Order: sequence, then structure tokens, then C-alpha cells
Amino acid sequence: MTTYLLAGGGTAGHVNPLLAVADGLRARDASADVLVLGTREGLEARLVPLRGYELLTVAKVPFPRRPNRAAAVFPAQFLRAVAVVRRLIRERGVDVVVGFGGYAAAPAYVAARRERVPFVVHEANAKPGLANVLGARGAAGVGVAFEDTPLRGARVVGMPLRREIVELDPAALRDEAATHFGLDAARPTLLVFGGSLGALRLNAAFGEAWRDVLDAGWQLLHVTGQNSDLPDPGVDGYAVVRYVDRMDLAFALADFIVSRSGAATVSEISALGIPAVYVPYAVGNGEQRLNAAAAVRAGAALLIDDADLTPERVRSEVVPLLRDDERRNTMRSAAARTGIRAGTENVIALVDEALAR
Repeated sequence: MTTYLLAGGGTAGHVNPLLAVADGLRARDASADVLVLGTREGLEARLVPLRGYELLTVAKVPFPRRPNRAAAVFPAQFLRAVAVVRRLIRERGVDVVVGFGGYAAAPAYVAARRERVPFVVHEANAKPGLANVLGARGAAGVGVAFEDTPLRGARVVGMPLRREIVELDPAALRDEAATHFGLDAARPTLLVFGGSLGALRLNAAFGEAWRDVLDAGWQLLHVTGQNSDLPDPGVDGYAVVRYVDRMDLAFALADFIVSRSGAATVSEISALGIPAVYVPYAVGNGEQRLNAAAAVRAGAALLIDDADLTPERVRSEVVPLLRDDERRNTMRSAAARTGIRAGTENVIALVDEALAR
């Protein structure tokens, strides 16, 4: 029996691909021992046990960004975290470590190296995090979701995705999806969303330009986010919802998408072959713009900066696309060529290679 230790967490961007790989390992071999290493503070503390996996925890030790008191105590704290993981590796008989970034990944990489256990790194973003930059230097395998991700020895494997996305058949679900959202399955649908909390810029732009979308012969499914107070005008063809717990149905209905460009979002949209306009989140280190770059370069998507997404820009750039069947079909063909649905299997193949060595 092989024992796997999957390390990572903090945000959904780390936890979801980790859980997809965990599910893939369990589906392939029910006898495999799949353990997860995370922190008590991260999203994994709730999601991992819910999925039925054992969560082992390590202290959250952020890398210091400037010389201060936290930087002074970092070395000792980090070494203690490494010691905890080394003990777990020995006590649980771990055969291989798979890291997905986040606070738990860095000590896991160091512990694995010192215990002479192979480890594999997966990076979800086009701009890698510090833990994975360091881990890639000694990894037995490095997988990335996007081409041009600057990690040593990286192989493009795609993003491990949720099974409901990988197995999605939009045509089979379209009628159910339309009924679910109160829309018409026979009409083309524009899906607009900005994450669970919403995106102010997207909401403001489409909150004013929705009539233009409908006038183009389309209907609009607008997921505003839980923090939004955008009113629902109660017009046929314009569905305003705060939160969607069935994104598979939203994707099944979508013929075109306008959204943020988080790593999972871009990977899912590309895997489903849906043309899109991406509006990168302006806060952060620029990773959302980079995440969208490959799809834009391939002709599968367009990019509009957050500051430039106004109602006027929707009318001048998005609405003409909705009226241009030929251009959208070209974008759809490009999306179908660039998307990867086998991210989970590809990461597991990297793990198998590491074990075979």
C-alpha cells in the first residue's frame, strides 16, 4: 500500500486541486493511504475532513517579507515545522509528498528532502508562489497549470479539476440549467461572475449595460456575489443571483463568459471550451493577468483591464462580440484546443514517475 502526503492549503486555489488529486488517487486505488497536511487556519481545516480525508496540521509560518521581529523568529519556527513534518513522514510511512503551495507546502518539501522521500510540486498560478519556487529546485517532478510559468523543470499538466466540471456535458444539462436559473434554453446566454464575493467593477458595468446584452438577442446570467446589493430588475432574460452552488449548471448554460481570471476559473472555462473575456483582479501581484495570457494568446479569450471595464466598454467591445457568430466560433475552437481536462490524471502520472525512481 502506498502512502501519499498531500501538502498545501490556505485558499481554495490550493485546496481544490489538492482535493481533486486526493479523489483521483482514492478512485484509482481504494487501498491507498491519502493524508493531507495543512494548517488549522486555512480553508483545508474545514474542507478536507468534509471530503473524508485525515488532516494533519503544521504551524502556519509565513515567509518574512521585511526585516522585523517576525523575520528574527522565522528560522526557528520554520525548523520546528520541518521537524513536525519529518516525524509525520517517518511515523506514517509516507512514500511520496505532493505539494500544492501555501503555508504547509514549504516545510513539507524540506522535510521530504531530508527524509529522502520524493516530492512533486504543482503550481496553479502562472506566477508561482515562493513555497513552490523553492520546492521546485529539488522536486522529483514539477507540474504547472499554465505554460510559461517560471518554475525549474516544469511540465504543463493543467489544473486538477472538480469531477463535475471534468465530466460536464453541457448539451445534456442545458434544459435543466435553464430551468434552474429561470432562463430559456433556446436563447444564447452570457454568464458574468466575479467569485463568491463578487466583483464591483463587473457588477457596476453590467448593472447598467444589461439592456444592451438583451437587445443583442442574448440573455444574461449575472452572478453578483454575496456582498452585492445590485437589484434584480425582474426582467425576462436577465437573471441576477447572489451565489451559485451549481456552477456546473451555470457553465452548461453559458455560451460566452465575462469573469475574473483566477487560476481555477481560467482552467475550468478553458477545459470546457467556452470563449471568454477576462477582467483580471487589480489587487495582488498580477497573477490573474498572467493566468489569462495563454488563452488570450491562443485566441480563446480577450482581456480587459479592471479599470477599463465600464458600461461603455461593454457596449463597444462585449456586445459586438455577442452579435458576431463567426468570431465567437473561432474563439470557441481556440478554447477547445487550449483547455486541459486531464489535470488530475497528469499530476498523478508525475507522482507515479517520482515513485518509480
